Amino acid sequence: MSAENNEGYAVGEVARIAKVTVRTLHHYDRIGLLAPSGRTPAGYRLYRDGDLDRLQRILFYRALGFPLEEITAILDDPDASPREHLRRQHALLKDRIRELEELATAVEHAMEAEKMGIQLTPEEKFELFGQDYDESWEQEAEQRWGDTEAWAESQRRTGAYTKEDWQRIQLEADALTERMAAALRAGVAPGSTEAMDLAEEHRRQICDNFYDCTHAIHRGLACLYIQDPRFTATFEKTAEGLAQWTHDAIVANADRAGG
Repeated sequence: MSAENNEGYAVGEVARIAKVTVRTLHHYDRIGLLAPSGRTPAGYRLYRDGDLDRLQRILFYRALGFPLEEITAILDDPDASPREHLRRQHALLKDRIRELEELATAVEHAMEAEKMGIQLTPEEKFELFGQDYDESWEQEAEQRWGDTEAWAESQRRTGAYTKEDWQRIQLEADALTERMAAALRAGVAPGSTEAMDLAEEHRRQICDNFYDCTHAIHRGLACLYIQDPRFTATFEKTAEGLAQWTHDAIVANADRAGG
């Protein structure tokens, strides 16, 4: 957000550049968080390069939920150099990304479970799918798939599943995902026979455990894997590029089968 204006920027210009309100900038000035380093002859605020750099850091910490008092202490730390601020920001961003990935995994598990009609107690759901599990996802899944034959079939078949059944299914799915990731890392092309065979095994797992997953339905699931960021994040957590690779392998397998 560094400016290249020797005269400085007026408060309205800074608000436009940073996408904040003038009122916010006035408040930051009043509490000593961001005092403009210049003034016009008429007494109006003028912000220069260093002020914009500080504002950029303020907005970063605000986006991560830091209170203004804590941000002031962080930025005014005499022992923290600009490089140290960048290191701290990088570490905080990595932590936030990790938190979001874990939440996305929990959402993906919950949606898959509800799409397949899982019958577990609330305690078992939290045990299997993590502490971020939210039962409101069940309503979303039913709204999306509740009127399909696949939903009805999975409800019938999984109604008798035990907790051990679900653990076995999850282990099998995780093992297959790891094998797909290994193929990706080894440079196996998604259109190769090896990749298509893995995609077919993925389809068969769904058929064996939940519902008749035709190649056409499987192709639709593949699109979901790259279009819904919650699904995509789950694949990417195992291996970068795995969501797209799995999509392409499934599509190639469906083409091979004429589906």
